[in-house]
Amino acid sequence: MKLTIVYDNDAGEGLKCGWGFACLIETESNNILFDTGWDGHLLLENMEKLAIDPQNIDTLVLSHQHWDHIGGVTTFLNINPDVDVYVPSGFSPRLKKEITSRIKRKLYGVASPQEICDKIYTTGELEKKGTGIKEHSLILECDSGNYVLTGCAHPGLLLILEAASSFGKMDGIIGGLHDSQEYGSFKDMQLIGAGHCTSHKDVIRKMYPEKFRKIFAGYSIEL
Repeated sequence: MKLTIVYDNDAGEGLKCGWGFACLIETESNNILFDTGWDGHLLLENMEKLAIDPQNIDTLVLSHQHWDHIGGVTTFLNINPDVDVYVPSGFSPRLKKEITSRIKRKLYGVASPQEICDKIYTTGELEKKGTGIKEHSLILECDSGNYVLTGCAHPGLLLILEAASSFGKMDGIIGGLHDSQEYGSFKDMQLIGAGHCTSHKDVIRKMYPEKFRKIFAGYSIEL
């Protein structure tokens, strides 16, 4: 399974950065785009430079309803409407209707943990009490172990990892970790790929220097 960060606050040489997040997941049977960043044109431009054909993507997963993760949706769907779309069940009914009108396949509202594609699972919709932010993360079942892919981790690492644990031990985490300070959650992991909105990258890097990876648009890893 291969992951490529397509959109992030930081970018590698020749790519553009923007506030937001998007990651392409390539498996033997599916190509999944996780979030779209804010600027759809920037998303497609980075895809072109990374030799990623948006027409080859068959599944779109949106982690939560914040502009920096769904802003590029319409631009992407104008290029490729032939996708299944997964969103948290609490997503705005109006946005669900808008997305449904633009796609040739189905939109699924995710409430509980389930399989999305072969070896790709969702934690189900999670919400940290008092925030009102409904978000889901993905669990990736890879040859090298199980990994969590997050958009912003608004529900908090403890809640996300508790939900993910129903699929087994998590060997790593990649994505935006927001202001999470549950640093002990990383203790038994082999990979910590912190990007986008992660507030405490320096702390995580100092605590886990051998496991830490700073991710950016253009970062790619095979798991």
